[in-house]
Amino acid sequence: MNAKEIKNVLALHIKWLSKEPTGARADLSGAYLRGADLCLADLGDANLSGAYLRGADLSGANLRGAYLREADLRGADLSGANLSGTTGYTPIDK
Repeated sequence: MNAKEIKNVLALHIKWLSKEPTGARADLSGAYLRGADLCLADLGDANLSGAYLRGADLSGANLRGAYLREADLRGADLSGANLSGTTGYTPIDK
């Protein structure tokens, strides 16, 4: 997934969170997002199951309520990220 596609998904997700009719919940399940810049992204309630997020910058991101089952977050920067209410997330120290 390229930066333009990610930006579009995030924009639609913001609209969805605001209950706008043109919005769509972010479904990044299985997406290859290695090293992606998701700093400060609002991914609350997004589906990130199976996403490959190694080395991604998620610093300050809102992941509240996100579905993270089998997401690979090794080496991702999660400093300041909101992980409250996430499901399926198991930290891996490898």
